[in-house]
Amino acid sequence: MPYSDFTTITKAEEAFGLTTVEGRRFIPDIELIKPSQQLVDYLEEVLPIAIATGSEKVRSELIISPILIEVWKILEKQIAIFSGKMLFFA
Repeated sequence: MPYSDFTTITKAEEAFGLTTVEGRRFIPDIELIKPSQQLVDYLEEVLPIAIATGSEKVRSELIISPILIEVWKILEKQIAIFSGKMLFFA
């Protein structure tokens, strides 16, 4: 089932047998990491285009991929990015 089919939390709960818990925090507080100015500038430029297309593929390519690359840089290249194939950067 594609991501775009999950338009409500209820659909995800039903599809995967999930239970939501409200009012509790399950992720510990962490220090925020400021994105690079390069990423901020890029996203400001492409976000309107990516959103206007309505295409999941375009959103992935224009929004998600650059964010993953930023995370990869922040984590000093200690992660791999998977999108159908394992991509390793040296």
